[in-house]
Amino acid sequence: QVKLMESGGGSVQAAGSLTLSCLVDWDLTTINYRLGWFRQAPGKEREGVASVVRDGSKTYLESVKGRFTAYVDDAKNTLYLQMNVLEPGDTAMYYCAAKFNLDVWFPSLSAGDYMVWGQGTQVTVSS
Repeated sequence: QVKLMESGGGSVQAAGSLTLSCLVDWDLTTINYRLGWFRQAPGKEREGVASVVRDGSKTYLESVKGRFTAYVDDAKNTLYLQMNVLEPGDTAMYYCAAKFNLDVWFPSLSAGDYMVWGQGTQVTVSS
C-alpha cells in the first residue's frame, strides 16, 4: 500500500503564503499518476482543490485559481501546493490523494477518482 504524508500546514494571517508538501512512498518516475489536494473545513464537505496528472495536466477549484499552484517534483516523489494570498475561507484540513496506473489520464477534483489518502495537515488563516 502506497503511503502519502503531508506537511507544511500552519497558521498564517490573511494575504500570507504557505506551501504544503505531500511525500509519496513510491518512485513517481516509474509510474503514471493522478495526484490531488483536497480540503475539509469544520461542518463542511471535503472539496477538491487541485489535481495534477503525470503529463502535466492540471485543474483547480475556481475559488483558488490564480492563488494556488500545484506541482510535482518526480525526482523527490513529492506533490506541492503553493498557496498565496490566503483568505480566512481557506482554513481547513488539507489532504493529498493519489491514484496510480491510470487507464485514462485526466486531472480530477472528485474524491472518487483517488485510491490513496494522506492523514492531512491543518491550515488556519486569520483575518
